[in-house]
Amino acid sequence: MALRTILTLPDPRLRQKCAPVAEIDASIHALLDDMLETMYAAPGIGLAAIQIAVPKRILVLDVAKREDENAAPEPLCIINPEILWVSEELSIYQEGCLSIPDFYEDVERPARVRTRFTGRDGRAQEIEANGLLATCLQHEIDHLNGVLFIDHLSRLKRDRITRKFAKTAKHGSPSPKKGASKEQAAADG
Repeated sequence: MALRTILTLPDPRLRQKCAPVAEIDASIHALLDDMLETMYAAPGIGLAAIQIAVPKRILVLDVAKREDENAAPEPLCIINPEILWVSEELSIYQEGCLSIPDFYEDVERPARVRTRFTGRDGRAQEIEANGLLATCLQHEIDHLNGVLFIDHLSRLKRDRITRKFAKTAKHGSPSPKKGASKEQAAADG
């Protein structure tokens, strides 16, 4: 296992649409292990492969500790996810992203989702999720489609954040900060 570098805004690769995984082999298992190690070290609760410059439809999640601080890790390895259904009911979570460090905003998304994917073992699976897991799934699947959580904000907020990160990248200074919440954002990945 190895820690990978997480891409940050304004890296154009974050806007890339990811290709499906054709075969789950040892290289995919190694990638999943690296992704989990990188996500936990960041720390975050979700990470898409594109965030470590791998344009494949792969993501990892672990919301267990966020929902219960005494919980043991419960990582999910998700390959080629497809959202089958979303509820009409909406929910709002404060989201953040490892690729947009130190920025947190409320984002409204469907409260429940049903997703089909291939697991680490190569078997097709479906999961119906609500709450934080539903938000995190949608956030990470957005990454696979070149969409960032800031795309769900007003144009004014999105443009302001994008300009700050572009300026920071140009001048090579530390990432811009905005008042972080007391807890890490809901879908920080």
